[in-house]
Amino acid sequence: MSSRRRAGIAGSLVMASFSAVLVLACTAAADDQGTGSDKGGKAVDEAPAGVKLRTLLPEKISVDNSSKKTAITATVKNDGSKDSGGIRLLVVGFDALKITSVQGCSAIAEKDLPEGSNSGFSCPVGTLAAGQSKSYAVQATYDLSRAGKICLPVQTTDGKKTFWQQGPVPFGTTNPSPNAPATPLLLGTDNKPVAPGGDELPKTGVGRDVLPLGAAGAALIAAGAAGVWWSQRRRQEA
Repeated sequence: MSSRRRAGIAGSLVMASFSAVLVLACTAAADDQGTGSDKGGKAVDEAPAGVKLRTLLPEKISVDNSSKKTAITATVKNDGSKDSGGIRLLVVGFDALKITSVQGCSAIAEKDLPEGSNSGFSCPVGTLAAGQSKSYAVQATYDLSRAGKICLPVQTTDGKKTFWQQGPVPFGTTNPSPNAPATPLLLGTDNKPVAPGGDELPKTGVGRDVLPLGAAGAALIAAGAAGVWWSQRRRQEA
C-alpha cells in the first residue's frame, strides 16, 4: 500500500472520529436542561401547615427547527416538613407552546382548558413526603415564529385549591437561530420570533425583514386570562 493511500485512509478515520464526537456532544447538549428553576411561580391558596409546594422548570430547552419538537422536564417538590396530602399537577401550554404529551398524565378536555390555552395535561401526583419531588417528561411543539408560555399549577386532587402556580411563564430567545439545527430557549425570556410570519424562516444578513410587534401584547392577554380562569374555577367548585 502506498504512503499516499495510507495517509488518505488515516485522514478519513480521523474525520469519522471527529464527526462522531460532534454528534455525541450535540446529543448531550440537547438533553442537558440545566438546573431547575421556580421562576415565575407564586403561592396561591394557603397550603396545610408544614407543607411547602413549588414547581421547577429547566432554565434552558432546545427546539428542533425542522420538527418544532421540544422536551421539557416539569418537577413538583415539597420543601416542607410534612406530607403534602393528595395533590395533582397541571401542565398547560399557551400560544406557540403546545403540550402534546406528559408521561403518566391525562389530557385535559378542551372545554376545561383555561381561556387562551391550547393544550393541557393533569398529573395525579398523590402524596409527596417532606423533601421529596416528582418529575414528569413533557413533550411539546413550539412555533418559533411566535411567543410561547407554559403554566404549572399544583392543586388539591379535586381542583378546589391551588397551592402554587408557576406561570404562565415564557420560554424564548432574543437571539434566534434560524439556520441552526435547533434553537435554544431560556426560561423567563420573551421570544423574539425567527420569522416575520408563518413558517417561513427569515433570511440572515443585510435586508432581513423587521419582526412584528404583537407578541408581547398577546402574551399579556393570555397570562391574564389564565389567572382569571383559575380563580373562577375555584369559586365555582367551592
